[in-house]
Amino acid sequence: MPGDLHNHSTCSDGSVPIHRIPPMAARAGLSALALSDHDTFLSAAYCYAHPEQEGVKLIPAVELTGYDYERQHRVHLLCYWPQDCPELRAHCDTMRRRRNECCLQSARELEGMYPQFRTEQALEYAQDSGVLYKSGIMQALHELGLCDSVYGEVYHYLFGWNPRGVVLHSPEYPTVDEVLDIARAAKGVVVFAHPTVYKSMPLVRQLAAEGRIDGIEIDHPRNSEEDKAECRALCARYNLIVTGGTDFHGANSAHPHPVGTCTTADDQIQRICGLARQRQGQLNG
Repeated sequence: MPGDLHNHSTCSDGSVPIHRIPPMAARAGLSALALSDHDTFLSAAYCYAHPEQEGVKLIPAVELTGYDYERQHRVHLLCYWPQDCPELRAHCDTMRRRRNECCLQSARELEGMYPQFRTEQALEYAQDSGVLYKSGIMQALHELGLCDSVYGEVYHYLFGWNPRGVVLHSPEYPTVDEVLDIARAAKGVVVFAHPTVYKSMPLVRQLAAEGRIDGIEIDHPRNSEEDKAECRALCARYNLIVTGGTDFHGANSAHPHPVGTCTTADDQIQRICGLARQRQGQLNG
């Protein structure tokens, strides 16, 4: 049976507590599930502590954030079976601090715009992650009746990229090379996430040709058919792992999709686990 290898919980910017996602996967008929929260070891630690839940194999993962400063766009790299190491911990700590600084500044500015809003209310949505995300701020605004959805017109007015949102403060991100070094230090299996989302195909071509990624996430709700076709060709040419994941965020999504919408074939999951075992010497699973 297939697995869904891209999901987010309240350990980062998802709306669903982590323990409630595996039952969703079981009801969707999945055999495996990766919990891949942003720049944190929390979801990976949960998977290591609970290798199977509701008959579903849990695959530890982290979605690492970097920036392609040459092409001026963010980059997400999924790192499967990461090991706890100083480099990964330092990255997660740094991104937590930077995100909190930015979103706390945004929240303070919003208090001046909306008398009903208080930063403390938004922080309630950061209890599991320790990070105040933009989605947490929007959940608080939604609760107050100040917007009609988490990712609607108000979000784009406040936090949009183009035109730039009126309270947007963006953290500094590490370079792609730095993020790849972190994943290598963690002995993880690196898959380039959703190439279409940040118009990343030139970088995907480069990293695939250089042998610096292990796979590409092809089956994703926001990947274009054109990019999917090229990514399949790249995977065939360079013998890369082909993955799929829903990028589940629960209610914190402009276009929600249930767990199991996009999946990875079992033989590709076995390739991920086998490569992780090879790199780490021995790995349960």
